[in-house]
Amino acid sequence: MEIITHPHPTLKYKSRPVVRINAELKAIVAEMFELMYEAKGVGLAANQVNLPLRLFVANPSGVRGEGEDLVFINPVISKGTGNEVADEGCLSLPGIYGPVNRSKSIHVEAFGIDGSSISMDLDDFLARVVQHETDHLDGVMFTDRMVDHSLQVIQLEIEEFEIEYRSKVADGLVPGEDAVYAELAEWESKFCQ
Repeated sequence: MEIITHPHPTLKYKSRPVVRINAELKAIVAEMFELMYEAKGVGLAANQVNLPLRLFVANPSGVRGEGEDLVFINPVISKGTGNEVADEGCLSLPGIYGPVNRSKSIHVEAFGIDGSSISMDLDDFLARVVQHETDHLDGVMFTDRMVDHSLQVIQLEIEEFEIEYRSKVADGLVPGEDAVYAELAEWESKFCQ
């Protein structure tokens, strides 16, 4: 398992709800935490490791052993209030940051990795992390939420990722779209049906 980068097609894929929590899914979640911490991130969505599953992991401290390891399966956000613009980054666009307007406070409903219900009112940084990761599950990158003039500032850096990705596909180093979608369908049959 590895973190994929823009413009891998899975990053634009709308994840399917998880209906099965088993030992394999728990192992996937544990590995996602490892990857997130190695990359010095605070959240990681399943799309970002090429899985079409509606789940993400987060720890707003970004440090293993500090803060709280959180798992959100099938998250639903509601009651967004207030607005706040802050810079965001993404492990699938490493080194790129830009301002994004998000709700300051939200309510989220989800399931934990043990199958228990989660119902939380969140604000500030954790609310932003949950909104960012839930966007991933809908195939939305933080750059999709940036205003045009801010996006233009980082456009050349984004294009470098696109050129590198097309080159890897052409050289056979990463699978093409058809192979990616076939693999996603296999994962969905395991956990989403």
